[in-house]
Amino acid sequence: MAWSTADIPNLNGKVAVVTGANGGLGLESTKALAAAGAHVVMAARNQEKAGKARDEILAAHPDASLEIIELDLGSFENTKTAAAKIAANHPRIDILINNAGLMAMPERRTADGYEMQFGVNHLGHWLFTAGLLKPILAADAARVVTVTSTAHLTGRMVDPDNVNMEGNYSAWGAYGRAKLANFHFAIGLQREFEKRGAKAQSLVAHPGLSHTNLQVHTVEQGGGGRSAPFWAWMARNTGMPADRGALPQLRAATDPNAKGGEFYGPRWGNNGAPVRKPILRRDINEGIERLWLVSERETGVTLDFDAAVEQT
Repeated sequence: MAWSTADIPNLNGKVAVVTGANGGLGLESTKALAAAGAHVVMAARNQEKAGKARDEILAAHPDASLEIIELDLGSFENTKTAAAKIAANHPRIDILINNAGLMAMPERRTADGYEMQFGVNHLGHWLFTAGLLKPILAADAARVVTVTSTAHLTGRMVDPDNVNMEGNYSAWGAYGRAKLANFHFAIGLQREFEKRGAKAQSLVAHPGLSHTNLQVHTVEQGGGGRSAPFWAWMARNTGMPADRGALPQLRAATDPNAKGGEFYGPRWGNNGAPVRKPILRRDINEGIERLWLVSERETGVTLDFDAAVEQT
């Protein structure tokens, strides 16, 4: 039998945090986790959409336990503030799904001056995860799931000497680089957990080709060039609905048999049931080393395990 939301175990008493919870894969993940009994912190930039998403979930699951926190991953200050608020309210976090992201945007900068896709998709999640490290390590066996894409297979590692791709920007190239950073972050974080004997686990997942507003937004913004309308058409006509696209990240987050360092995605590449996937990248070690160097240097924040453990 294919894995489905019916296989999610009882999550009563668990606390989950989902970024980008106001739509698409994030909304579907929030629905499923709340339906299983978890208290879900909906971390989202657009508070109006987040409120509507909460109402949608409560209409289907009146007993759902939900909380909305404003999170703008394109702002270091806002991201730190959001993480601090969540950590103050929740001494234990059992599930963190780093789901939010942008795809194939025109060349733009975050509030702190970084290339938008790398800044939001990776640097923002680096800061957010760092800010939640204490409650993650305080949980019995927390799961951190970072969402990548099949585009990570075409992505190039971040260049420490040109983090913003100045003079060499392409919308899809930046997207592939950001999604590769998500991939390397998930595997690198698992290695950090293992080195310290932590009970927490880090996994990576991708949704395949899913029909969400991500493709529509790319077309509207005009960053994806001539191929953007094609991929939007493909997602609309051949892609999986968002609830199925969310299954790999939900399985990574909740399946008792899933293990840290594993990769989940659709069986047939862009479609199919959520299954464990092979890790095909050969640049894992170098990619993680570069990513940690750049992330620490540019954000000024390390993943301070020692401080987090001392505070638990």
